[in-house]
Amino acid sequence: MSEILTEIRTFYSIREIKEVVEERMNMLKILLDEYSQWLGALLRDPERLKDQEWGKKMAEIQKILKTGGKSGSKKEGKTTAAEWVNFRDLLICADEFGEVEVLFEAIEDLKAKIDKLGKIKNALTELERYNLGKNIRYVTYIKDGVPEKVAFKLEKKEEQKFKFIADFTAVGGLEG
Repeated sequence: MSEILTEIRTFYSIREIKEVVEERMNMLKILLDEYSQWLGALLRDPERLKDQEWGKKMAEIQKILKTGGKSGSKKEGKTTAAEWVNFRDLLICADEFGEVEVLFEAIEDLKAKIDKLGKIKNALTELERYNLGKNIRYVTYIKDGVPEKVAFKLEKKEEQKFKFIADFTAVGGLEG
């Protein structure tokens, strides 16, 4: 895991923040597609389709998803079709249905995060219309890859971007 989950970044325009949001959304959509295909492959497994217990658990997880989690065994306040056990600060599962449940949960989390990023992108688009000027820096609090707060910071003259000024002289000529 090389991703930083909590960070504060300074941007020089709202457009720059929007580009980061769009990039994050695209990355999450790719991940969502990958997990959806993985889940689909598991659910279409002919060996599992023959198993009656598997069918019961599938019906249970689908019911849980439709009702928003109101039946099944408890796992930290959430419902589950698989049997999870606390091991120190980690939940573990030896039930073969655990993999499906993990994928369902990850897919739901990704969908929610993509939705939230879409709303933030729309808010940034609206904010961009105000044309706040070029002397503003946007100090942005990013949590779990999602911008949550933006503080406007008016740039003073001495804080402007670094400028490199130099003279170069080329010595020598072409020999021919």
